[in-house]
Amino acid sequence: SVLARLVAVPAPEGLRTLGGVAERMLAEAPERVGLLADAADRRLLADCAAAVREVAGEPGDRLLHWDLHYDNILAGRADAGRAGEWVALDPKPLAGDPGFELFPALDNLFDADEVVWRFDALTEALGLERDRERARAWTLGRVLQNGLWGAEEGEVRLAPDHAEIARRLLGR
Repeated sequence: SVLARLVAVPAPEGLRTLGGVAERMLAEAPERVGLLADAADRRLLADCAAAVREVAGEPGDRLLHWDLHYDNILAGRADAGRAGEWVALDPKPLAGDPGFELFPALDNLFDADEVVWRFDALTEALGLERDRERARAWTLGRVLQNGLWGAEEGEVRLAPDHAEIARRLLGR
């Protein structure tokens, strides 16, 4: 519900955009994917890049948190007039498609058997049922982003939970 409230708001002017993020990821992908030691990881990230390529032309205009995970949601304080309301902390504001926000809820408290169920619940909560393929593509974009960051930092394998999220969303 916190995420649904956030992405219901159009992003203010001047924020970095998911379009710019996607453009940089797609430009960096060929070189950085090649840094991974495992051929299956390379194929998986290449498939994530292909999914992002399909939606990159329509990056969205909603206000995204970019770092909304369980540790960044707290119960509101009564003295702030928010008693009983959940509030988000530590945003990394971005203008883009709400599907880009789903990854942290799939990765935090990771359970491989819950990936598809959580994805379905999130798309429903955000009203993205008719845009599930876009949400899936942008979620795979987060796997790509994390994989590229890892490769840049010298990691030669994808994080196992990230790889599993991608496999489950790709139906593998």
